[in-house]
Amino acid sequence: MGTLGRVIYTVGNWICGSGQALDRIGSRFSVFLMRRCEIAGTHCNFCAGDVNNISVGSGTNIQDNSLVHVAKTNLAGKVLPTTIGDNVTVGHSAVIHGCTVEDEAFVGMGATLLDGVVVEKHAMVAAGSLVRENTRIPSGEVWGGNPAKFMRKLTDEEIAYISKSAENYINLAHIHAAENSKSFEEIEIERALRKKYARKDEDYDSMLGIVRETPAELILPDNVLPEKTTTRVPTTHY
Repeated sequence: MGTLGRVIYTVGNWICGSGQALDRIGSRFSVFLMRRCEIAGTHCNFCAGDVNNISVGSGTNIQDNSLVHVAKTNLAGKVLPTTIGDNVTVGHSAVIHGCTVEDEAFVGMGATLLDGVVVEKHAMVAAGSLVRENTRIPSGEVWGGNPAKFMRKLTDEEIAYISKSAENYINLAHIHAAENSKSFEEIEIERALRKKYARKDEDYDSMLGIVRETPAELILPDNVLPEKTTTRVPTTHY
């Protein structure tokens, strides 16, 4: 097991132990992650199902610094779990609290979704938006602002991009998984090969102002150079 694997294993044991401790004092975690769901990054991606349920679908990715939480009570007196569907992209530092985000929806970076919000399939929340309680964002629309309001309809290309975005993150996760599974020896061999076949680009160096030292050329005076010997080839006369 590599270093990263040991860290993940250790943190996993700590999280598991924390959950058991909470269960003993009457609290419990209830977070369900479907297959191929990716919780990306290393900086406080926090899914807290301590007072209600959280469900995250297949192919969904939740980026760094995001918070997914639930509501047990609110002004409307509703019990609100958080449900995130399949192939959803949630951008960095987003907050999703007691909401429903349907399949193939997109939540931009830094967006905040308050209790009771429903983001329908193929809908988009713009980065930095604040979506008020019980707001429903219809399919094929992009909402943005504080508070978030309808901005415009999404184009067919933008709707297709939502699914493509989720697919790209899944592929990236597979690449990271493959790299993290390599042994120390494999990593060292690949590093040596990269160094061996690295090509220096003079144009790139000059653009960045990099001056690479070149070995000095050894020039000897003529009097110390060995004399050139010529071999005479016998000629035959006919």
